[in-house]
Amino acid sequence: MFGIDLGIDLGTATVLVYAKGKGIVMHEPSVVAIDRNTGRRIAVGEEARSMLGRTPGNITAIRPMRDGVIADYQTTELMLKYFMEKAGARHWPFFRTRVVVCIPSGVTEVEERAVKQAAYQAGAKQVKVIEEPYAAALGAGLDISGPTGSMVLDIGGGTTDIAVLSLSGIVCKRSLRVGGDKFDEAIMRFIRREHNLMIGERTAEEIKMAVGCAISEGCPGNASIDVRGRDLVSGLPKTIKVNSKECFVALEESIEAIISAVKEVLERTPPELSADILNKGIVMTGGGALVYGFDTRISRETHLPVSVAEDPISCVALGTGKVLEGSF
Repeated sequence: MFGIDLGIDLGTATVLVYAKGKGIVMHEPSVVAIDRNTGRRIAVGEEARSMLGRTPGNITAIRPMRDGVIADYQTTELMLKYFMEKAGARHWPFFRTRVVVCIPSGVTEVEERAVKQAAYQAGAKQVKVIEEPYAAALGAGLDISGPTGSMVLDIGGGTTDIAVLSLSGIVCKRSLRVGGDKFDEAIMRFIRREHNLMIGERTAEEIKMAVGCAISEGCPGNASIDVRGRDLVSGLPKTIKVNSKECFVALEESIEAIISAVKEVLERTPPELSADILNKGIVMTGGGALVYGFDTRISRETHLPVSVAEDPISCVALGTGKVLEGSF
């Protein structure tokens, strides 16, 4: 039997694919461009992302995942099929593709079934679904097999998952639909309100990556970035400067929501595991962990040591790889 084992981090913002024996073979935005007239797929991934907000009437660029779950089933299936084929899956009679897919810890049974079904329809012969904080902990290199507690905070594009793990399982968890996308929306709203400037999702993401900040002091030297958009008063293109302290104000509400959820999980953690977390601290994974000062802010609020994983964006995909290496 020929075959390939794939681990897929099916994220709201990006899709990472891990192939057994090869490592991470793909890291692409979860965007699909479709011709409205024919329903034909035009582009997937980075090529489709460059079309966001710039397409003519007959082409639509879609992000089929919203808040960590499938928002557009058919487009998700198209996207999965494309990524799996690109990673080496084949539709041959004797070719067996086994897939491990990650989902946020707070999804419903219906949402979980939709992910499984999309993977089967895309050509997988066997599908296993695992929760993102479990995969993130494995990918971050935490030893969760023993009777000691480990805490993971995974901030993705659509969801934030917080979990305390012990004996290869999740003891208590919380999933909230706040993530990188909500950060971008908050920046767009802030710039519209404070500067009367309309900007797109891509520009908001660039601002977040350049000067996004979670502490009131701002980035070192209070870094700033030139932002171009449409003036809401005159309707003409305009350039303004946005600094990290403004970005802190824009992101404050979303950051507070995440910190409240972390505190809630800590309150529900059994005392014995709380003692372990006091020693080991919290490990942050996901793209949101890269916002400047986020680890410092959580450490200040919880009085616990907080560290960012070595490769936070790839942790969930690397975790699926470890599941593939073990028993399927």
